[in-house]
Amino acid sequence: MSTANPLLDFSGLPRYAEVKPEHVNPALDELLAAAETAVKHSESVVDSGDIRWDTFVAPGHDAMEQLGRAWGVVAHLESVVSSPELREVYNANIPRISNFYTELGQNEKLYAGYKALLASGEFAGYSQARKTIVEHAVRDFKLSGAELPDAQKQRYAEIAEKLAELTTRFAQNVMDATDDYALYIDEASELDGVPADTLAGFKAAAETEGKSGFKITLKMPSYLPIQQFASSRDLREKLYQAYVTRASEFGPAERDNTPLIHEIHQLRQEAAQLLGFATFGEESLATKMADTPSEVLGFLRDLAVRAKPYMLEDRAEMEAWAKEKLGYDQLQPWDSAFIAEQIREAKYAFSEQEVKQYFTEPTVLAGFFQLVEQLYSIRFVQEDAPVWHPDVRYYRLENLDGSPVGGIYMDLYAREGKKGGAWMNDVRGRHKFDDGRVQTPIALIVCNFAKGIDGKPALFPHDDVITLFHEMGHALHHLLTEVDELSVSGINGVEWDAVELPSQFMENFCWEWQVLPQLTHHIDSGASLPRPLFDKMLAAKNFQSGSFMQRQLYFSIFDMELHQRLPAQNVVELAREIQLELGIPLPPDYNRFPQSFSHIFAGGYAAGYFSYKWAEVLSADAYAAFEEAAAAGEPIVNPKVGAKLRSEILARGGERDALANFVAFRGRKPQIDALLRHTGLAK
Repeated sequence: MSTANPLLDFSGLPRYAEVKPEHVNPALDELLAAAETAVKHSESVVDSGDIRWDTFVAPGHDAMEQLGRAWGVVAHLESVVSSPELREVYNANIPRISNFYTELGQNEKLYAGYKALLASGEFAGYSQARKTIVEHAVRDFKLSGAELPDAQKQRYAEIAEKLAELTTRFAQNVMDATDDYALYIDEASELDGVPADTLAGFKAAAETEGKSGFKITLKMPSYLPIQQFASSRDLREKLYQAYVTRASEFGPAERDNTPLIHEIHQLRQEAAQLLGFATFGEESLATKMADTPSEVLGFLRDLAVRAKPYMLEDRAEMEAWAKEKLGYDQLQPWDSAFIAEQIREAKYAFSEQEVKQYFTEPTVLAGFFQLVEQLYSIRFVQEDAPVWHPDVRYYRLENLDGSPVGGIYMDLYAREGKKGGAWMNDVRGRHKFDDGRVQTPIALIVCNFAKGIDGKPALFPHDDVITLFHEMGHALHHLLTEVDELSVSGINGVEWDAVELPSQFMENFCWEWQVLPQLTHHIDSGASLPRPLFDKMLAAKNFQSGSFMQRQLYFSIFDMELHQRLPAQNVVELAREIQLELGIPLPPDYNRFPQSFSHIFAGGYAAGYFSYKWAEVLSADAYAAFEEAAAAGEPIVNPKVGAKLRSEILARGGERDALANFVAFRGRKPQIDALLRHTGLAK
């Protein structure tokens, strides 16, 4: 295969820096043709009747993987260094890719081939990984419409193509609405209360445009400090209104996500019913740990009942503060973060700004690497690699004996042309070839932190440190796999409501005194985090945890209720209905939160946002194994327990179901006690 086109070079790391929009069409022409040839070969094997792993499954591996990897590079670049030219060619190719995979999923001959494998005598001798691949394939063919009559297959394919287009447009509308907003302020006095390092960032942002004063945007490193620290209530309200009306009817019509939401919902329900499900909510759970929407909603509402009293206490405290300290007649949404920060400082005698001075980026990363080396006996080695932006770094991972593990890219800072939020994705998966060669896995993590300025390192709020650990937990899940079959190695094949276990698990170490000194180095003095300040942080750990829990449950219940309703209710009305049920005060009438809820309308979390809470039960209970060992006198960073977690959960990928992985690690099924204890809701 020609490597003049960087998208067609699979010999090493992706050549991100060389990829241009004009490379996309020729690469996909070649890769789609190769994939279609592989499909025809597999069909001929079915016709011959000689259906075995080596004749039927293995031969198509390279073509399918290369298509997925190349398209993954294009999709990734569109999300982190988007340009009009790249977006145009990306959007133009979405139907081609969608149609190929839809037709593949509906291929009756391939479906028959996998069913034949499942019923064959050869199947009993397969490895666990290969058995799971065949079982998943049979399931996924059904879920792709392989059993539908031709007319319904065609309709299903049309729906799949349209959904791919609509969900992409949804995400792009949110990105554009976020990028296009800017507020310029001339006088520093209007930004009273905002931390000095944030002000310096605002000033630098204005200077890059040749302007004086300060530039404020809706990206988190800009928006959140205004909400937390700005004394000006009018400024907080102005930013809040701009943020919660993104991609709605209050902006340009071509960026209004409202009609897209209704069409996405309608098409999802229609596709689910074609497959024999009553709703999309039911279809979503066909590949998850949870069995039914009613089970999920029962789980969420049980947690909501437990969290509500704590949330009401938080609310009463904030309302009293607003009235007595600030003279506000009524607590508004743009007051919440500001007052919460004031109460935190008053109750616990520290501020987020004080804490941030200790979490310098180089020390946080070095401390994380040290932690992972202690837990899992692996090391990170920074290397030069082709990257998509100068800020991106690449690290090689190896076991302590020097044997290769994989690699990871880190893209940590917010910028224009980059989708908001934080996520992990795979670049390639682990695979062992017939000749014994092993393709090591590669992952990437993307965050939107504030970058350091004036030659100083970035300072991370503790919440950003937690976010980094979370995404690195996902990456380790992909990188530490020992499964040799690509389809179930790393994060591949893992149930969606279990995939957050390794990420949420890692967050716990951000709260351990044995770990925090190695993560901290004061920007001026160089000192590690002092124990008295840590004790204050720990005392405040569950500050307003009831409110945070109820907010996450609101998102989750909204998501599942929406995807259970036929026809769809007005999403703004549904959001308000759920808020009233949970006791959450209603926001202003102009609030259009659903119009930017990319997780469920553009990401993989549709009828699956509950996974964060579902997996939090698993992750808290998994971490309790370390706490139990610590209670017996062992260190919390326990290599013995870490080795078992690595071997029974992280190494196993999707070859074994998530519950079996958990039971193998803990020796029992998961229990909710640790989650309630960790979040302060156990009383």
